[in-house]
Amino acid sequence: MAKDFDRMEDSNRSGNPSIHEVSDPARRVVLRGSGAALLAGLAPAAGWAPAGLSASALAASVALGGCAATGGGAAPPRLGFKSVPAGAADRITVPEGYTATPFLPWGEPVGIAGQMPAFKDDASNSAADQAVQMGMHHDGVHFFPLEGSPAHGLLVMNHEYADDGLLHVGGMSDWSAEKVRKSQAAHGVSVTEVRLEGSRWHAVRPSRYARRFTASTPFAIGGPAAGHPMMRTATDPEGRRALGTLNNCASSLTPWGTYLSGEENFHGYFATADQPTAHERRWGLRKSGFGYRWHEHDERFDAVRHPNEPNRFGWVVEIDPYDPTSTPVKRTALGRAAHEGAWVAVTQDGRAVVYSGEDARFEYIYRFVSRDKIKPGGFRANAELLDHGQLYVARFDAGGRGRWMPMVAGQGPLIGFPNQGEVVIKARQASDLLGATKMDRPEWLAIDKATRWVYCTLTNNSSRGQGSNPAPDAANPRAQNSFGHIIRWREEGDYDGELFEWNHLVLAGDPANERAEAKGNIKGDLFACPDGITFDPLGGLWVQTDMGPAAMNKGELARIGNNQMLACDLATGEFRRFLVGPVNCEITGAAFTPDSRTVFVNIQHPGETPSERSDPREPRRFSNWPDFKPDGRPRSATVVIRKDDGGVIGS
Repeated sequence: MAKDFDRMEDSNRSGNPSIHEVSDPARRVVLRGSGAALLAGLAPAAGWAPAGLSASALAASVALGGCAATGGGAAPPRLGFKSVPAGAADRITVPEGYTATPFLPWGEPVGIAGQMPAFKDDASNSAADQAVQMGMHHDGVHFFPLEGSPAHGLLVMNHEYADDGLLHVGGMSDWSAEKVRKSQAAHGVSVTEVRLEGSRWHAVRPSRYARRFTASTPFAIGGPAAGHPMMRTATDPEGRRALGTLNNCASSLTPWGTYLSGEENFHGYFATADQPTAHERRWGLRKSGFGYRWHEHDERFDAVRHPNEPNRFGWVVEIDPYDPTSTPVKRTALGRAAHEGAWVAVTQDGRAVVYSGEDARFEYIYRFVSRDKIKPGGFRANAELLDHGQLYVARFDAGGRGRWMPMVAGQGPLIGFPNQGEVVIKARQASDLLGATKMDRPEWLAIDKATRWVYCTLTNNSSRGQGSNPAPDAANPRAQNSFGHIIRWREEGDYDGELFEWNHLVLAGDPANERAEAKGNIKGDLFACPDGITFDPLGGLWVQTDMGPAAMNKGELARIGNNQMLACDLATGEFRRFLVGPVNCEITGAAFTPDSRTVFVNIQHPGETPSERSDPREPRRFSNWPDFKPDGRPRSATVVIRKDDGGVIGS
């Protein structure tokens, strides 16, 4: 997530009660780093280690690994690297003893045989070129081992959006159908085969696995919205085959070996009539969209002519990277939203539980519980697993308790919904009626499978408590929340439990800030706007940040520096800064190899302007990372981070 409209979207004008209407502010509970009672159940399973990791490597890895307090005493320190300082330089900074190498930048060929055009820094690559090259604005990423190897696999990643000022000769001047096609080709998902040779990773080209999914790739539609009247269009009268995926943000790996990607701010690509319908308004659509201008040359994105086309976006998509002939699927049973992403847990009886949130102010957190159990045999054996089950939305009550509310057509407040297809298409409206909790932009989630705590980053919400907007509440306790926080919950019994307990891991902030609600309670290195969050294979928690370029290194965020990646010692609550990115970038996506000896981290939109769209007529650029050509264009890229001695990351 990075565009300005991510931060500005606020279309929730429902009358459902927020927590502040039912909670006692005096009972707000916040974990302040050493809450032993809250941490008592956070020990990883005894004897657990990733396959192929030697006993000596596992011993070395105790620098990370969750909370392992024993006998009621404090756990030993688990962060084995020296913190790097905050900074505002146009470079990558990692700890002593580590090397970060740029890899697979925008424009590199993904490796499709016979289709490997080189990147041209003058932006003269064609739309056809871009369709087989790495897309722009790398985001969520995962490593899929080949034959179980930690040194050979598939790197699958999202390309969230395009900066048309950098993408085209002349930027958005002389706008044309070709420029629209190139912009669409810069979106989506890429699959690249990679291999470790010595101490360096290389792309394998050509590769039979190499693929690009763009805003023009056919996707099947699965689940209760498949064939629904609100999904039918002139080009797809059956409503079962959508064209394209876009604004793909966070991602995850399923237990059956597929890739889940969230379609986030799809609303910004469509243009409506002067007066949008109530349904369009609730989803943030507006007359001119957000400046992509696709509708001028691709009528699919003209919601006046094709009012159902927006309903075909905002889903979690599933991709099988191991089968280059497979058709990706939009999983509508998980609900439509400005999905940051989706993450899978497994119940004790083997069913899938999928958590997701949507990155928009005052929107919601969802859970889906599959009807059927996960079967052995990968994607083919589980091809319809995510099409059948129950969708829920979260209500965070006062006193650290909460409830998952089922979203069922015709039941309770949803009596006016004639079928489940309409419930999932109108998930926001259904959640409004159920009285779900309005959150401060729920972004990435991470599941601690050893303890069943689920963590969610709430990046920020400067509108909280301002004007007529919802006031602070127990789960979102600060007005004008410019720093963000991390919440976590755990269901009673199993992942499918109706009730859950919750608390805050941390309120980000700066103790030197004059405003009391901006001080936060961070123990260790300061940060703001938590976004990406993940557990490494050894159970270590990692957090990434996304401050916008208009606010970075200014005002309340002046002491934070550029965006960064930190590790958290759950035993002590300490955050330690591991990486600082180049100027005006977002740090996003972290994919660890199974042996935890390599982590792939994405650097999105280095040098982004405060307007978040470059002007090609302006010779001054904020960054020229990673190529550092004096007149070069900044390029989103992955960085490969390894310990110089070949050891475990974070140890």
